[in-house]
Amino acid sequence: MKKLIATVLVAVIGMTAFAQEKTERPEKKERRERPERNQMVKFTPEQRNQLMLKKMTLELDLNASQQKEMGKIIAEQNEKREAFIKNRKDKTAKPTSDELFEMRSKMLDEQIAMKQRMKKTLSAEQFQKWEATKKHHREDFKKHFKHRIAQNTHHRKNVEFRKAYSHGLKKDIPIEKEETK
Repeated sequence: MKKLIATVLVAVIGMTAFAQEKTERPEKKERRERPERNQMVKFTPEQRNQLMLKKMTLELDLNASQQKEMGKIIAEQNEKREAFIKNRKDKTAKPTSDELFEMRSKMLDEQIAMKQRMKKTLSAEQFQKWEATKKHHREDFKKHFKHRIAQNTHHRKNVEFRKAYSHGLKKDIPIEKEETK
C-alpha cells in the first residue's frame, strides 16, 4: 500500500511539473536582433563633435585655446570620415588592389598630418597621454575584432557540421561541445 501511494505521489508531482506553462521565450533571431549602434542614439554631427571635445578635455585637461583648436580638428576629422563612409556605401564592388593601396596611403598621410597637428596643439605631456589613449583604443578594437571573427568562425563550423550531420553525411563523428568561458 505504501509503495502504491509513493508511486502515485511521484507520478502526480511529475505530471504537475511538466504541466506547468512555459514562459514564452523570444526566438533566437529576435533576441539577437538589436538596433545598430548608430540607430540607438542618433546625434547630430555637431553633438558628436561636442561630446568628443568634452571627453578629450577631461582626459587631456585642455585649456581654452586648445579646446578651440581641438574642436576644429575633430570637426574636420568627422567630416572626412562621413564623406569616406558615404563614398564607400555608393560603391558596391570591392576595391581593386590599386584603389586599396591609394585609400590606405591617403589614410596614412592623414594620420601623419593629424599627429603633427596634435603635436603643435598639445603639450608634450598631453601628447603622450593622447598617444597612450589612442594605442589603448586600437588594442581594444583588435581584441574585439579577433573575438568576433573567432565567434563567427566557430558558429559557421557548427552550422556546417549540423547540416552535414542532419543530412546523414557524417554519422560516426561526435558532436562538438561549445566551450564556455
